[in-house]
Amino acid sequence: MINKIVDNIEQALEGVESNMTFMFGGFGLSGIPENAIASLSKKEIFGLTCISNNAGVDDFGLGLLLQRKQIKKMISSYVGENAEFERQMLSGELEVDLIPQGSLAERCRAAGAGIPAFFTPAGYGTEVAQRKEVREYNGKPHILETALTADFAFVKAWKGDTAGNLIFKGTARNFNPLMAMAGKITVAEVEELVPAGELDPNQIHTPGIFVQRIFQGEKYEKRIEQRTVRTKK
Repeated sequence: MINKIVDNIEQALEGVESNMTFMFGGFGLSGIPENAIASLSKKEIFGLTCISNNAGVDDFGLGLLLQRKQIKKMISSYVGENAEFERQMLSGELEVDLIPQGSLAERCRAAGAGIPAFFTPAGYGTEVAQRKEVREYNGKPHILETALTADFAFVKAWKGDTAGNLIFKGTARNFNPLMAMAGKITVAEVEELVPAGELDPNQIHTPGIFVQRIFQGEKYEKRIEQRTVRTKK
């Protein structure tokens, strides 16, 4: 039986280097690989290209890598919760490629499905379409988008087994299954790790074929970017 468990976070991150491209699952702070990001922020690796829907907040998530200026380029959809990100982008320290959210998701999924590029109407007529091929389908212009791949994809799941099969919980599913497909090496951290065969095959979201390394994470904060509560009447 295939066993993809690594003993610790250091083994999970073996092979990461400066100037690599990393993918990070999550939407905002929901479902982000907290353990992997925290450990990467302590390594002497720089010049990273990071693909993530969001850029974390100032003191959590990818904000930790931004604080140390480990990231040279962000490929994202929404980045409005991070003041340090804003500062670096406006000062020219950080290169930013903003992509429509659906296009970002499909560019990750396409890579895992072996599709090198696809046409979409999203972004036509905007800066997103600059220098991209345009074709007309059903009387509507579409732009060519290429698939996104990464040297490492870091994802976080609710449950996983020793063979790398993953189950995500609720909205924490978000970009995780798509990015798990697109990494040359996919590292999965899970809240609960079980022996192969214990997960219901009908409930598995990401088959183990896409995962190379898996470990059980610790101390998940599961923060919320903007906590809003109702005042008492």
